[in-house]
Amino acid sequence: MSEPVRVVVVDDEPMVCDFLRVILTSSGQVTVDAVAHDGAEGLAATQQHRPDLVLMDLRMPHVDGITATARIRALPDPPVVVAMTTLDTDQHVRDALDAGASGFLLKTTPPNQLVPLVVAAATGASVLSEQALQRLRDQRPAEPERVPDPEIQALPERERQVLALVAEGLSNADIAARLYLSEGTVKGHVSRLMTALGCENRTQLALRAVRPT
Repeated sequence: MSEPVRVVVVDDEPMVCDFLRVILTSSGQVTVDAVAHDGAEGLAATQQHRPDLVLMDLRMPHVDGITATARIRALPDPPVVVAMTTLDTDQHVRDALDAGASGFLLKTTPPNQLVPLVVAAATGASVLSEQALQRLRDQRPAEPERVPDPEIQALPERERQVLALVAEGLSNADIAARLYLSEGTVKGHVSRLMTALGCENRTQLALRAVRPT
């Protein structure tokens, strides 16, 4: 984007808001128009400032981040919402995605990754930090206890390969290079995967791959 990405930060911890404001604005690629400390304030700030993107904490008093995400996404011409979480459990992440969030980032995402991910999300990309994906992989049951997902097992081998690389956070271009395919072919595989697995975006697809339902 030629203009800085305009962001509203919603988190009940003032220190987290201050940290995010400093990191994001120091890049010159992002401006923080407002901060809010619960979901109701976040909705009001979004309506007032009309940002490009809302960084939304999920666990807050009064109105939680999942409820606020759904209300923001129901606005006319809504901004992108990206969930921020400590990821103690992925159920909150699933609920946030169902409510309309385009992706999720850990609060511990390194600053050098945070800004590019925020900018990418504002342009329409579904985002997952490397740390978030690794945490989800770490939370999987031990291999002997896992039951193979029949829908994933039924996919063609090439699409299972693409799905595994989506779960690693690779872009279509990176997947194409890894599998010696054209980027257009990878895009087609990703589209078919989302249809076959009932996922609305790339974030849900990656989450489904690492935490089968």
